[in-house]
Amino acid sequence: MEKSLVIIPTYNEKENIEKMIRTIFSLPREFDVLIIDDGSPDGTAAIVQSLQKEGNPDRLHLMQRPGKLGLGTAYITGFKWALKNEYTYIFEMDADFSHNPDDLVRLHDACLKGADLAIGSRYVSGVNVVNWPMGRVLMSYFASKYVRLVTGMKICDATAGFKCYHRRVLEAMDLDRIRFKGYAFQIEMKFTAWKMQFDLVEIPIIFTERQQGASKMSGGIFNEAFWGVLTMKIRSLYHPYKKMTRS
Repeated sequence: MEKSLVIIPTYNEKENIEKMIRTIFSLPREFDVLIIDDGSPDGTAAIVQSLQKEGNPDRLHLMQRPGKLGLGTAYITGFKWALKNEYTYIFEMDADFSHNPDDLVRLHDACLKGADLAIGSRYVSGVNVVNWPMGRVLMSYFASKYVRLVTGMKICDATAGFKCYHRRVLEAMDLDRIRFKGYAFQIEMKFTAWKMQFDLVEIPIIFTERQQGASKMSGGIFNEAFWGVLTMKIRSLYHPYKKMTRS
């Protein structure tokens, strides 16, 4: 049976994590969950552990790291764990309900139909963002425009963090070569998959700003993305990506 795993990095998400896990487990399709907690002082990991004791040890998994080591390293750790444990469909998702758990099924469907990487896109059908200040909407929207211009990728939402990978994509990548740890990580993963000629598909979603807990976004994260895209593009000219053909 082809298994699905949702990877959710957390830092101080006690207001959201229990509801998110229960919502995913209530979906009409079966998704396992891996929480990667970076030493949350608010007790996020303890909440996950209590849910495991309710009878979900085989579907709910927890990795605890000693501190904030970066979004990218959390996902790379999760990807390697997912591949080792023979998951076929591997998802990235936020804990704060900015990503609607119901859309996991739609992303999964896109990969079942043949996509190598399904992207939950805020901008593929207009601007579908709720409760963001206009300045942040414009920054995010034009960041994706900038990425398209520099890289040549025809992706409307290059910075999206709600995705489903078929395992063949992650198996083909040298995950230790992924350099960025913050916001630019999402761009680098898409760029790498695109350069390797995998099939990237955007699925329209509505992104809703978190209602509980504090946002982790900062100006430094956007600066990393701005300069990171340039260095990533230049590096790709001298270190070609291995082209993959689908079997």
